[in-house]
Amino acid sequence: MTDTSAAATVLPEPLPDAEAEVVDLCAELIRIDSSNFGDGSGPGEAEAAAYVAERLREVGLDPEVFSCGPRRDGVVVRIPGRDRSRGALLLHVHLDVVPAQADDWTVPPFAAETAEDLGVEMLWGRGAVDMKDMCAMTLATVRSWARGGVSPERDVVVLFLPDEEAGGWVGSHQLVEHRRDIFEGVTEAVGEVGGFSMTVRDDLRLYLVQTAEKGIGWLRLKAAGRAGHGSMLNDDNAVTALCEAVARIGAIDYPVHVTPAVRDFLAVLSDATGAQLDPDDIEGTLAKLGPMARLVGATLKNTVNPTMLSAGYKANVIPGSAEAAVDMRFLPGYEEEAFARIDEALGDKVVREFINHDIALETTFDGPSIDLMAAALKAEDEHAVAVPYMLSGGTDAKAFSTLGIRCYGFAPLQLPPALDFGALFHGVDERVPVDALRFGTRVLGRFLRAV
Repeated sequence: MTDTSAAATVLPEPLPDAEAEVVDLCAELIRIDSSNFGDGSGPGEAEAAAYVAERLREVGLDPEVFSCGPRRDGVVVRIPGRDRSRGALLLHVHLDVVPAQADDWTVPPFAAETAEDLGVEMLWGRGAVDMKDMCAMTLATVRSWARGGVSPERDVVVLFLPDEEAGGWVGSHQLVEHRRDIFEGVTEAVGEVGGFSMTVRDDLRLYLVQTAEKGIGWLRLKAAGRAGHGSMLNDDNAVTALCEAVARIGAIDYPVHVTPAVRDFLAVLSDATGAQLDPDDIEGTLAKLGPMARLVGATLKNTVNPTMLSAGYKANVIPGSAEAAVDMRFLPGYEEEAFARIDEALGDKVVREFINHDIALETTFDGPSIDLMAAALKAEDEHAVAVPYMLSGGTDAKAFSTLGIRCYGFAPLQLPPALDFGALFHGVDERVPVDALRFGTRVLGRFLRAV
């Protein structure tokens, strides 16, 4: 893969007022607690949506605040392009964040404090990378357009969503089902998680553009047995049956399957480093990837991890039922294999049901939009090379892809080489480099005006 076309492409200059306010916008968004517990018990996204809408109205835009349920609000605004005959671009971000246990953090998770780490100034807080950083970059970019009278090449639909962290069923999926008007004319979409840097050496940084993501199978396992006194013999113990099944499932080792996105990524990385990255030798390959091993390793095979157990109410009472939850993620094209292995491991006393089930998706790493992403990165970082990769998690792109929309993850950030970026998602002490926010705003502004 070469970057000749990226180097030759001339893009609009970024607007300085966007870069100037993005850090403050991100901090203000982090300070709004929009934790999503997955059961509707959290604060919701209404306050964050109201904040976004007000910031858009300040610059003369006319956003719509929509409701997907009590306190579950989002915002949409369509920015008319110069050529309205072209298919529109959807720029989507989510306002919710996963919960944070404050006692585990070095700084309060919703204080949006700045402090140095790895020799650079960081903005700390829940949502700093997932994904109030991209919310702020998007908001700053669109505000700068409105103040400067700038129009993109084609219509850009800007969508701030609720509920992504719980699968988007009270968000993107609901809009796809009931608000098709929002997506009128949309042919492509850009959202999370991609566009971040991986430093190979001083003169080479790979920027991973998401072109694929694994499917989701969150499962509830249920076992039924004979309740009774804890001191008695019992050969029909629900807890025993469940734990045996969970242990078998947790020990499943799925085979390696190298999808096009992963093969292309490893090929580029092998060429760039001179190292032989063999996808059939997982341990050897991951050992050469450093901090990226966490993100890349899970894209080489289906995965399943037990995550929750629940049974009983007293130490001397054998319960009549027991439940567990597992998080299974499957590669594009390998869903059947994933569920077959789990069903084999369940045994005859445990059944499964879905907590959340959603598709895998994959698109190709080509076309004008990909070329413009590469060019926008190159304009801000002469050592940038864009490469495709697969996300092991899931995003709202799953819902939008069902409308025939081609989806990418592109939330550009230039990161310190030693930063374990993958660990920050849903992690303790989530943080984003302040300069990365400014860099991402410049890249995003160039790309969105030209695309």
